[in-house]
Amino acid sequence: MLVLDFIFWLSVALVVYVYAGYPVIAGLLSWVFRRKVRQAEPGSFTPSVTVVIAAFNEAAHIEETVLNKLEIDYPAEKINVIVVSDESEDGTDDIVNAIDDDRVQLIRQVPRAGKTSGLNLALPETTGEIVVFSDANSLYQNDALKHLVAVFADPEVGYVTGRMVYKAPDGSPTGEGCSTYMNYENKLRSIETDLGSIVGVDGGVDAIRREIYTPMNADQLPDFVQPLTVREQGYRVVYQPAALLYEDALADTSDEFRMRVRVGLRAFHALKDKSNLLNPFSFGIFSWQLLSHKVLRYLAFLFMALAFAVNIPLAFEGGFFWPGIMAAQVLFYLTAILGHATRTKNMPAIVGLVYYLCVLNVASARAWVQFLRGRKQVIWKPRT
Repeated sequence: MLVLDFIFWLSVALVVYVYAGYPVIAGLLSWVFRRKVRQAEPGSFTPSVTVVIAAFNEAAHIEETVLNKLEIDYPAEKINVIVVSDESEDGTDDIVNAIDDDRVQLIRQVPRAGKTSGLNLALPETTGEIVVFSDANSLYQNDALKHLVAVFADPEVGYVTGRMVYKAPDGSPTGEGCSTYMNYENKLRSIETDLGSIVGVDGGVDAIRREIYTPMNADQLPDFVQPLTVREQGYRVVYQPAALLYEDALADTSDEFRMRVRVGLRAFHALKDKSNLLNPFSFGIFSWQLLSHKVLRYLAFLFMALAFAVNIPLAFEGGFFWPGIMAAQVLFYLTAILGHATRTKNMPAIVGLVYYLCVLNVASARAWVQFLRGRKQVIWKPRT
């Protein structure tokens, strides 16, 4: 049973490290080795900006999103918008063409090839010194762009991500759990910025120096691969919490689950493609960050499953300790099942968080299986 004891405690230690140990250690290191971002006063640094929006069948959102960017608090002559329609079929193109503003350009991608190919198609058409990536349903706070570009006054910064705040107006456990989880992620990004570079970005409120954009393979996840490529080039990737984007969280678990499986699958491929970044002799502390925040985080389902599996025979050893640990694990998963079974409003926050953590890890497990089978996903339907 000593082997089972070891496996159990190692598995538990890895889960605790992934969600708590790494943030604590990173926080301590950032306090000792803090690297400040030499950003400009918002509004005093105004390079030209091109906002690129990839869209597929986004007729319900695209006009509001484009107008949001055109009316934002930024010099009007220094901003333009490119919408890449991925062979939309619902009138998205007509809506964009009907916007009476010569700063708006539509590019239609035919045949449909996915977001990454769309971004590659749009970048040669951009004219801004800074390229901002927006989702088709992303609405920025009025001063978001000024805060986002102010960071590029620091010549060491190559990529900036803002703060996406998920709203859960329906009070659903999936929505509440997602909101709580994103608050946790945002705090971790602040810590990682102080260390030098963050590991993950949001995707709906991001910006890059145009000259360092690198075309990606169609199957690569742009929100993950492009920041890692920027880091490979020696630039910093940082978090700017003052650049705010509000977006509704998905209340429906099936929608959230499908999205997380898709993101997880593409993240596994991205980690494989960018495995050179895990070499600490070349990338120092960032390699440890990538291992801890992404590799081990996406594999946390394995550690959770092992802890549960080996606890079963240990619970029959006698005494109260191992049965008590087993009972605690069962209670944890029953809480998640309760959240899934009821999905009612105004549920205790802890239920929503436990439920969402389980959704994330089950999605990662499914993505891992698909990755091992060699599956790739390039196109998908928009979030609903």
